[in-house]
Amino acid sequence: METIPEISLIVPALNEAANLAALTARVDTALAGRAYELLIVDDNSRDNTEAVCAELSIRFPLRLITRTIPKDGLSGAVLVGMREARGATLVVMDADLQHPPEKLPELIAPIEQGAADFVIGSRYMKGGSIETGWTIYRAINSRIATLLARPFAGKISDPMSGFFALRRDDFLRARHLTPLGYKIGLELVCKTRAKHVVEIPIHFAKRVAGESKLSLKEQFRYLEHLSRLYDFTFPRLIPVLKFFFVMALGWAIGLSYFTLLPREWNVITAVLMSYCWVIVVTAVFHARYVRTQREFLTRPRPWWDFIVSSIAELSACAIATAYLLHRTTIPAIEIAFIAFIAAIAARYVLRKELLLDIRGLRHEIRKDEMQP
Repeated sequence: METIPEISLIVPALNEAANLAALTARVDTALAGRAYELLIVDDNSRDNTEAVCAELSIRFPLRLITRTIPKDGLSGAVLVGMREARGATLVVMDADLQHPPEKLPELIAPIEQGAADFVIGSRYMKGGSIETGWTIYRAINSRIATLLARPFAGKISDPMSGFFALRRDDFLRARHLTPLGYKIGLELVCKTRAKHVVEIPIHFAKRVAGESKLSLKEQFRYLEHLSRLYDFTFPRLIPVLKFFFVMALGWAIGLSYFTLLPREWNVITAVLMSYCWVIVVTAVFHARYVRTQREFLTRPRPWWDFIVSSIAELSACAIATAYLLHRTTIPAIEIAFIAFIAAIAARYVLRKELLLDIRGLRHEIRKDEMQP
């Protein structure tokens, strides 16, 4: 009868074949006497990862999972591995040997003892360290990334760490997982709503072989990831702030455009053309929202809703402008400003009801938020 593992180690890998033999041997030594499985989640590597894993699986409890069409980067690979895992305790670590396998027993112990919901291997707490050779730029970048995560990560010293453990049951209860880039630990701390987070000190070593996957693109993806986590953690405040940010940016562009139009233009035409820039700015943010949240939207046609809302805004803008022209003699720029207020009021009311982006409230529960 096949032994069900107590521990599942999920290791995302992309062209890491040169590190896998050493990693597997060190993991096996660290977990000697324990029932475990090692899941290598390969993002369609171009090296000989498949052959190396086939050879290692003969001697070790290793299983290769290949994603032929990778999605959502390292985070997506980790989630695939977690869903395939059978152990009661899940551990995530990198394949490049920067995370010390020898720390696995210490990482797992608080979970198994019921002393923690989530355990993180920290480079920055007392006793932790980083191999010499980090550039000042990378060190500063890491510290800033940690600071930006502080509002929802709390006092965790190293929320960026990719070396962590949690209970499988806690992972299965997580809702609204939207992985992006490399910071899957931060995602899971937030989405599992971990109450008791414990950190253990680790030495973060130099990469043994292969190339680092950190790039400028990944840093921008991290900022987008933070935006999603702020939305999740502060579901009332952040949408309101985004509403006013997009409104302010759109108005700045729209009213600036209005001042540049020839004075002999019809005022209603000039106001409507200027407000079109507000709609363009909003469309950019709406496109980002739809792209990242498509599977969690409560309404199936977000762009149709956007068009309906935009038509209503332009109508409100035109009606307000015509009324002011007929009843007052105030300057054209003031008419445009008041017309924009009428349009934004129409936007808020409609989007609050239609549940589109940059709204302050929503009335329905998303499918992923429903209790099983």
